[in-house]
Amino acid sequence: MRESEAILSDKVVVTAALTGVAATRKQCPAIPYTPAEIGEEAKRAYEAGASIVHIHAREDDGSPSHRVEVYGAIMQEVRKRSPVIINFSTGAVEIPREERIRHITDLRPEIGALNMGSMNYAKYNSQKKSFVFNWVFENSFETIEFFLKHMMESGVKPELECFDTGHCWNIRPFIDMGLMKGKLQFSFILGVLGGIPATAKNLANMVEQIPPGSDWEVIGISHVQWLLIAASLSLGGNIRVGLEDNFYVAPGVMAKSNGDLVEKAVRMARDTGREPATVEEARKILGLNAP
Repeated sequence: MRESEAILSDKVVVTAALTGVAATRKQCPAIPYTPAEIGEEAKRAYEAGASIVHIHAREDDGSPSHRVEVYGAIMQEVRKRSPVIINFSTGAVEIPREERIRHITDLRPEIGALNMGSMNYAKYNSQKKSFVFNWVFENSFETIEFFLKHMMESGVKPELECFDTGHCWNIRPFIDMGLMKGKLQFSFILGVLGGIPATAKNLANMVEQIPPGSDWEVIGISHVQWLLIAASLSLGGNIRVGLEDNFYVAPGVMAKSNGDLVEKAVRMARDTGREPATVEEARKILGLNAP
């Protein structure tokens, strides 16, 4: 290993998931809605140590948006404030896949999220004995192939989002077809009802399923986020935090911005002897081109 590669191997790529689609300001006042607000949150996350921001678009009233114009405005607001790498979501329920991919092909962010399997996707309230929401998230092999082809043709790197162990294997047919080329980037999401439970053992098992040499990060949902961040750091993985996934920097202490969550993640990384990757270093680690 060359010296420059050894230095990069000790770096951790920190992603901030700024918005999400389900939570509102009634739950967390810091969640950004407008393109300008998202741009400001991206800047805060970048200044705290994030090299990537993961973004779901919102209309100005906070409702989910899939409009290319909104994503375009978000991209503009982010890029005029910081050089952070942009990762746009394609996740949606009961939205045609053609609409889910259009902002990727038209705007060409560096990274596009690619969900690697269909699943039940729910949140349950044990006090009310009822579901807060209860969806079926469709991502058939046909749908995965559709997204993958469009991303590769557009020069957008797929982020392979895996909500369960079986999802980790779903990219292999497309590698065999020659559709997926280059270094793989996985995200392991633990803690969604309908997906794999959030434990360090489950994370370690998911890491064992992916091709050697792949990049990966952990995404822990709600209060288990920090336990999984610690596990990922010890296993050599990258990490994601942000208001999409978790509102709290500590029990009962709500974050005032995405920057608060990134600051804690960076502090945890440094406590384990790992430095956050700069934007330039993250591009080298993940094999990304400049926008």
